[in-house]
Amino acid sequence: MSKTTSATSERKVSFFGKRTSGAGGSRNSQYGMFGTEKIKDPRPLHDKAFIQQCIKQLCEFLVENGYAHNVTVKSLQSPSVKDFVKIFTFIYGFLCPSYELPDSKFEEEIPRVFKELGYPFPLSKSSMYTVGAPHTWPQIVAALIWLTDCFKLYAAMRENPSSFDDGQNWGGETDDGIVHNKLFMDYIVKCYEHFMKGGDTYEELDAEVQSKLKDIFNVDEFKIEGLAAENKRLHEEIARLEKERESEPDRLVSLRKLRSSFQADVQKYQAYLANLESHTTILDQKMKGVNEEVEAAEMEVEVMKQENARLQHIFDNQKYSVADIERINHERNELQQTINKLTKELEAEEHQLWNEELKYARNKEAIETQLAEYHKLARKLKLIPISAENSKGHDFEIHFNPEAGPNCLVKYRTQIKAPLMEIVNQTEEEIRKAVQRKMSLEDTLEQVCFFWLKKVSSKILLEHTKKNRMKKYSKLLSANV
Repeated sequence: MSKTTSATSERKVSFFGKRTSGAGGSRNSQYGMFGTEKIKDPRPLHDKAFIQQCIKQLCEFLVENGYAHNVTVKSLQSPSVKDFVKIFTFIYGFLCPSYELPDSKFEEEIPRVFKELGYPFPLSKSSMYTVGAPHTWPQIVAALIWLTDCFKLYAAMRENPSSFDDGQNWGGETDDGIVHNKLFMDYIVKCYEHFMKGGDTYEELDAEVQSKLKDIFNVDEFKIEGLAAENKRLHEEIARLEKERESEPDRLVSLRKLRSSFQADVQKYQAYLANLESHTTILDQKMKGVNEEVEAAEMEVEVMKQENARLQHIFDNQKYSVADIERINHERNELQQTINKLTKELEAEEHQLWNEELKYARNKEAIETQLAEYHKLARKLKLIPISAENSKGHDFEIHFNPEAGPNCLVKYRTQIKAPLMEIVNQTEEEIRKAVQRKMSLEDTLEQVCFFWLKKVSSKILLEHTKKNRMKKYSKLLSANV
């Protein structure tokens, strides 16, 4: 089942820890996922594509499992410490529902949890404060993906525990024909424990696992003996055939040389044929390209011939002399100068038109502003709309329509000015009458005040006279008594 390991053989750091061995030396082990030597992380944490894939997997896990907060791939590019703590608590809650992260010293608690779960790579306290930094986040997101894988394995074990029983296979056969089941893994663990305690031979463990394998596969001892006898017979047959082959060494050697020669010739001819086929293919491609170039050149020559014939026909049939051509060129130059002059004039007119349009826009804006002030004042004076108190049935509202032409506001002079002047005259007349009435009332008030003061003075005088007479009357009464 296994080979005996020498005590002087080279010892390597295992997944479970480190074992040192020597003459009279002690064996130290830390049974767990971390060894005393730092394990190099095989994951490509410096590969941006790998980190993006981890971020995408983490986002999908959070969304699929009902993470309470909004999370996207963009928000996970550089999360805050608070977001990381929430994500860790959410994922670890699946493994330990009653777990509550302490309010303080989370930078010690989270690495401790990862270490207890068996995460093979250490997380420092300082990394907990800078989880979103470019040099820290790849390690953190890889640890979170490992934590989600732990939950997925835990969920699979809960949903189908029979898949992890002793009698169930953990996978297919390897290249050596070994079936990965729990019996084999238990054997490895026991051998490792024996090895860590100082043992270098495993006969008892081999015998134990052989007995269990015989029970599992229902091995018959008699069949094993029969197979051993058959194996011995076959070995003897092989030895006999080897001796017969050695009896004719020269013939066998010559046949082998001849076969090697034939094989070499076949390889040479195959290589030669392959080269010929490749060369033929290249020549065919070159020939095809040359033929296409020849056809294109012939077509181009034909086109040039037709163009030359057309030009020759035009030259032969032209009705203009050299003087006519010079005159036409002179006229063309004059026309070009005229065109240039008219173009400049057109540009000047367009510039003038642009200025006029700007002026028109400013005037229109000023008119609209004045009309707005007019309408505001008219509403304040209760002149508009027609049903207003002071409109007296007249429409004092002005509708400005520039498209109607420059006289679009002329009609409002007769429509508004006459009624408005009439209202102004009536208002002035009413004001004049009110002023006269006010003056009359003031005169009347002044007279009333004068008579009232006169009456008050008379009353005071009468009261004074009354008091004097009452005093005299009192004196007369007292004198008569």
